Amino acid sequence: MSANVVVIGSLNMDLVTRAPRLPLGGETLIGHSFATVPGGKGANQAVAAARLGAAVAMVGCVGNDAYGAQLRDALLAERIDCRAVSTVEGSSGVALIVVDDNSQNAIVIVAGANGALTSAVVDRFDDVLQAADVVICQLEVPDATVGHALKRARALGKTVILNPAPAGRALPPDWYAAIDYLIPNESEAATLSGLPVDSLESAERAASHLIGLGAGKVLITLGAQGLLFASGTGFEHFPAPKVKAVDTTAAGDTFVGGFAAALARGESEAQAIRYGQVAAALSVTRAGAQPSIPTRSEVKAFKSS
Repeated sequence: MSANVVVIGSLNMDLVTRAPRLPLGGETLIGHSFATVPGGKGANQAVAAARLGAAVAMVGCVGNDAYGAQLRDALLAERIDCRAVSTVEGSSGVALIVVDDNSQNAIVIVAGANGALTSAVVDRFDDVLQAADVVICQLEVPDATVGHALKRARALGKTVILNPAPAGRALPPDWYAAIDYLIPNESEAATLSGLPVDSLESAERAASHLIGLGAGKVLITLGAQGLLFASGTGFEHFPAPKVKAVDTTAAGDTFVGGFAAALARGESEAQAIRYGQVAAALSVTRAGAQPSIPTRSEVKAFKSS
């Protein structure tokens, strides 16, 4: 299978409970429901790109447990090329997610098999990267692997996207030159830039700082406030489509996958941003991570309504 989008990253089983609100320290709450849902930022972005029109390959690791088989099967059901999804000894990655009645969430991630995605594993599947037009990375696998993958994709002349999530610290300085599109949310942009991001103006300052570090272009997702696009020549604000949010769990991943899919089929940056925004808006109207991600036909129907 030839893939025009390759995602290098995490696969997690999401253990999701819904509760009236997020618990306080030491507090026990009675929840509304519980479900196990395939997730992980890498796998979510792969599913999003596939449903939104791209031919997709996934590079990652799962454990030799029941979750690992389920995670692989979920990708195969989306016609995602999984020959670079390796099975390793031990448990698969998991994410413990609480979603409150206001659709906000709190997440704890245990890496499991995602920690086994090394640079050597990526190199074993170099032919997969060579077949790509767009390569996407995130930060739920080892940093050394992410840096290696970014630089290899750049060396191959691919369009390189980094979604720096979860961002607990600044990125290594030598990563930036390999990144065409850096796509953080507000808190991630603040962490990476060391500047507060709480308004459109402050987002512009943070984006300028990140471009100064060497990133090609920066897209800061601002939730209900839309998105700020920054390049070396200026800024553009893209307002968010208006919807009623139910669960924001995979909104960022859906945007990244939709944006990448649109770029891979030759759409302009502005078209790709708007496409990803509509896909993300549809995703927040549904519960769950991968189950919430819309298809290309659903995005088309929303845009024409």
